[in-house]
Amino acid sequence: MDAPEITKAVAALRQSLHGGRRIVLGIAGAPGSGKSTFAELIQQQFGPDQAVVVPMDGFHLGNAIIDGTPLRQRKGAIDTFDAGGYLSLLRRLVRRDESVVYAPEFRRILDEPVAASIAIPAEVPLVITEGNYLLAEQEPWKEIRSQLDEVWFVDTPHALRLSRLAERHVSFGMDRAAAEAWATGPDEANAVLIQATRPAADRIIPWH
Repeated sequence: MDAPEITKAVAALRQSLHGGRRIVLGIAGAPGSGKSTFAELIQQQFGPDQAVVVPMDGFHLGNAIIDGTPLRQRKGAIDTFDAGGYLSLLRRLVRRDESVVYAPEFRRILDEPVAASIAIPAEVPLVITEGNYLLAEQEPWKEIRSQLDEVWFVDTPHALRLSRLAERHVSFGMDRAAAEAWATGPDEANAVLIQATRPAADRIIPWH
């Protein structure tokens, strides 16, 4: 976390919390860019009483919905998420009028979202939400940006992203050939769409 860009961004974020209001920070980026790791590192700068990470991945459509449909071969594409549910959650977090809000979490070992796995108490001032499509312009995704105070885009070298993705798929049960095919196929198709949203970010974070 000692990169000058990140240090400056975290300092500005810390300053913005001094007013006592809740800040909802979005961390966007292509598959394999390291969004989850980066979001967790940001959380660690503030501590669990001050910051909670809420991943967009908790809104993957369940396998019971996509199995047997063309969506199964494109899992992770923008239309394989419950965008409306995600938007509703963000609106609740912005309102901050409930003592605690519970968010779903995606469990890779299950390949499924699990409801009410993350607690966000009202007193927590910083909510960090990370995901691929935070800056997408399609409906209803475009409404998500209006719920976020800032969006930072994690910018990771292409070859490193692909390598991370393939290793992730292998670690969760794919053979090497299938993992590389998925990383360069469905994952890369999604990455092209996501990279096109990069100019709309408030900050670009180089991440290696």
